[in-house]
Amino acid sequence: MTMSAGITRADEGIDRIAWNILGQIYVPKQVSENAMSWHATFPVGTFVPPHIHPTQDEFIYMLDGRFDLMLDGKEVVAESGDLIRMPMGLPHGIFNKTDRAVKCLFWVAPTRRLYDLFWAIHNMKEQTPAEVVALAAKHEVDFLPPPEA
Repeated sequence: MTMSAGITRADEGIDRIAWNILGQIYVPKQVSENAMSWHATFPVGTFVPPHIHPTQDEFIYMLDGRFDLMLDGKEVVAESGDLIRMPMGLPHGIFNKTDRAVKCLFWVAPTRRLYDLFWAIHNMKEQTPAEVVALAAKHEVDFLPPPEA
């Protein structure tokens, strides 16, 4: 999987792909062995629970909206124009608690198995939390257990 030169247009993804990942829309913009990027739209109330990428650094550039995040056990906020940096091994969770959709650009380095994971989740008949967590663990993304009450 090597990167080819070119332009991925604003209104499309590579190979016209758009994934539905737990109600969020991910549109891959670039994929190679070294890095992968995707445009994401998080509708109101959607989130990615706390998890760890043990083999990837992850970044989010905020295009429009606001995320509430859990980064390494701390609650922080990111808004339009901010860059979120999540080093490999750092626990993080991403939440849209606002009244409008969030648009952002994600990327990871290296790609590892994330591209395959997004395809697998997108193709699930029903995206239940337990099945997504089990599938993610097979693709080098480890979801954390919920906090104790």
